[in-house]
Amino acid sequence: MDTKNKYTVSKGTNEALVRESESQRPLVRTNFVLMAVAGVMIVLGFLLMTGGSSDWGEFNPDIFSTRRIVVGPTIAFLGFIFMGVGIMYSPRKKN
Repeated sequence: MDTKNKYTVSKGTNEALVRESESQRPLVRTNFVLMAVAGVMIVLGFLLMTGGSSDWGEFNPDIFSTRRIVVGPTIAFLGFIFMGVGIMYSPRKKN
């Protein structure tokens, strides 16, 4: 059997077991940590945009607060950008 092949067959079975080193994986642990941080940022941004609504009989000026129309969308947008960075991040290879 070729030792350079990343697929190995265990004795007694016909199933191929995939053995990949961390450098061969498309996403490593660092990518998943960055994507988790980005997901938290997105959820936080959407939570900052929530709040009380206006009723038909009474106007609520809080719907135009800075938190709801500037801060929340900005954090959510940065979270989406950071998600792309987290997916495309490639750690430097050690020589």
